Order: sequence, then C-alpha cells, then structure tokens
Amino acid sequence: MHNNTHAVKEYQRELDKENTSLFLLSIEGSSYGCETWSLTLREERKLRVFENMVLRRIFGHGRDEVTGEWRRLHNEELNDFYSSPNVVRVIKSRRMRRAGHVARMGEEREVYRVLVGKPEGKRPLGNARRRWVDNIRMDLHEVGYGYMDWIGLAQDRDRRRTLVSAVMNFRVP
Repeated sequence: MHNNTHAVKEYQRELDKENTSLFLLSIEGSSYGCETWSLTLREERKLRVFENMVLRRIFGHGRDEVTGEWRRLHNEELNDFYSSPNVVRVIKSRRMRRAGHVARMGEEREVYRVLVGKPEGKRPLGNARRRWVDNIRMDLHEVGYGYMDWIGLAQDRDRRRTLVSAVMNFRVP
C-alpha cells in the first residue's frame, strides 16, 4: 500500500510541475517593471514567503522518510523541486541589467536623472526612503563587488553580464 501511495504522490507531483508554468506566468505578470522597484528587506521577505506559499500549493506535502508521515515541505525541498531562481533573484538581476542600460544613457537623459538624481525639496519625516541606487549598491555588496562605482561597472558590458548572472545564481537565505 505504501508503494502505491508513494507512486501516486510522485505522479501528482509530476502533474503539478506543469502548473509551474502557470506560476511562472503569474510571476512574470506580477513582476512587470520590477527593474525600477525599490524593495526593502521586508518586502523581499514577503515576496519569498508568497513564492514559497504558491510552490507549497503546487507541490503539496512530502512524506517523512523516517516516520512515513505526511508533512509540509521545507523551503530547501521546495527549492530543490523548483529549479528556477526565486523571484527576488530575478528582480535583482533585472535591476542590475537595467542599471547597465541607465548608466550608458548618460546624464542628459530623463531616465538617468529620474533614477539616479536626488529629488529637490523637503522629504517627509522618518527614516530615509530606500532609493533605486541604494538597492543597486546593496545588490553589488551582496554578490561580493563591495560598494564600488556601479556606473563604471555598468559601462563594461562583459563585467555587467557576469554580474547579472552572478546575481541570478546567488542563493538568498
């Protein structure tokens, strides 16, 4: 009986993997324009929690190898089943790719001034809001490039491509 149940569960998992294409479409649709998002750490965590919730819904429960009881899949097991990079890595890699485009545009372009410039006037009370440039610098630091000049890095296309792939393959805890 145990082998049949296990085989049925594996078959169901294979069918549910087809649903991952629907999941990918929903991620693509919901992350439209994510290159310009200024995400806080709390928002990144919420995105990862949402992604894991959807993946748990797709892949279902797993059987414990020792006790044989059904249990929820851990995040690492979900990542093993779902081979694509998580949504936060996709957003960060798109942001780094966009940073390269913006850096090569030059200071006279509106896009450059909007994303890199400082707004004039007074800001609201409280902590300073995280800007897009701050996210770029944090992404560079996270991957191991330190707090180097991201505009100079983006000018070199080969280094920028290497950086974008490094951000995409970086494991976020």
